[in-house]
Amino acid sequence: MSFRDLARSSDPESRRSFLRGLAASCLGLASYPLIASPALAAARDLAAFGARSPAPTATARSVIYLYMSGGMSHLDTFDLKPGAETQGPTLPLKTAVDDLFISSQFENLAGLMDRVAVINGMFSSQGAHLQGRYKLHTGYDLRGTIAHPSLGAWLQKLGGRLNPNLPAHVAINPELHTASAGFFPSEYAPLPIGDPEQGLAHAHRPESVSDAAYQRRLARLARMNAAFREKYDVTRVRDYDEMYAQAVKLMASRDLAAFDLGAEDEDLRDAYGRNQFGQGCLLARRLVEHDVRFVEVVMGGWDTHDENFDRMEDLCPVLDRGLAALLADLEARGLLEDTLVVLATEFGRSPEIKSERNGRDHHPKAFSCLLAGGGVKGGVRWGRTCERGIDVVENRVTVPDFNATIAQALGLPLDEVIHSASGRPFTVADKGQPVSGLFA
Repeated sequence: MSFRDLARSSDPESRRSFLRGLAASCLGLASYPLIASPALAAARDLAAFGARSPAPTATARSVIYLYMSGGMSHLDTFDLKPGAETQGPTLPLKTAVDDLFISSQFENLAGLMDRVAVINGMFSSQGAHLQGRYKLHTGYDLRGTIAHPSLGAWLQKLGGRLNPNLPAHVAINPELHTASAGFFPSEYAPLPIGDPEQGLAHAHRPESVSDAAYQRRLARLARMNAAFREKYDVTRVRDYDEMYAQAVKLMASRDLAAFDLGAEDEDLRDAYGRNQFGQGCLLARRLVEHDVRFVEVVMGGWDTHDENFDRMEDLCPVLDRGLAALLADLEARGLLEDTLVVLATEFGRSPEIKSERNGRDHHPKAFSCLLAGGGVKGGVRWGRTCERGIDVVENRVTVPDFNATIAQALGLPLDEVIHSASGRPFTVADKGQPVSGLFA
């Protein structure tokens, strides 16, 4: 069976067949961010976390955000220009959608493009990596005076948690200026996972420490912290104290198993690809199954100034395998309809090929991103670039527009104002307007 056939299977036996054969420190605080709020000291049940059901207008409960760090070439992935001098040697591949062609490197994804909305009209005002990455994640320009929250932090702030035992926001293979709490309190920071194979490191009590000894240590630590907190009653101290409480709660929760890729069938793990990105996608699926609301998976290497086409031969198959397996797996489990899968990058690459380096430079004026699931119409192309792939000539989508579209899918109020500590007003997508035509 192909990835497409597997994804179309909806009966339980087919899903089981899919799962079988898709492949052809004591507290662990070193890896746990300051995600707990002072308010949690008063109550630990679901209501105290402010968990809410998605808004009535929401089409998605959760987001899996796949970030291609470095600037993914649109001409060599999802916006091919056959016959143009700017195309280079990348060959087109027909997909499950008439008149929708993608790179021939995406042989698995081609059969699933009727699930995907391709946005070829992306435009960014930022053409440098840090600034572009920051703009993509927050919708705002990078400033030295303030740090803006990324989309996952906004989702937790405006939408709450769905699972009281797990963080609402997780970042796999994070980089500078990707997922961040910004000016929000530290409880909105993502939980970083450096290696999906290891999951949440140091999250289990060492076997050499008995339960009684463990409880004695926690009690002693609580007494020490109480004295310190009474003397230094400031936000950072309270946050650090609450971080311990949340970490201890997670260690005792069954939901800790969400981070364990060892529980997955070996064939399924092979299907995703035995690499950081593929296993990160599989971990993301496990986390949204446990009601984690926003999971970002970062895949680097897309800064192809040199040897662009050779690099595409290495990068695209990894992306193809991981993304195709993720879409098929989510659909087979009945999760795709309320999980929004996002594939995004900070900008594209120049249509002009640098002959001396056989590479492409930064190009923020036109690039491509993808959306799938979560109420988004599949098999559509939104926006169009010129014949050489240089400029957007139809249905331009700015980065704030793109973020507003994701926020709309999640049912977040686009006009709700949150003030920073300095009193400045901000909204989830700045002045961006959602592309409503992308929704079914």
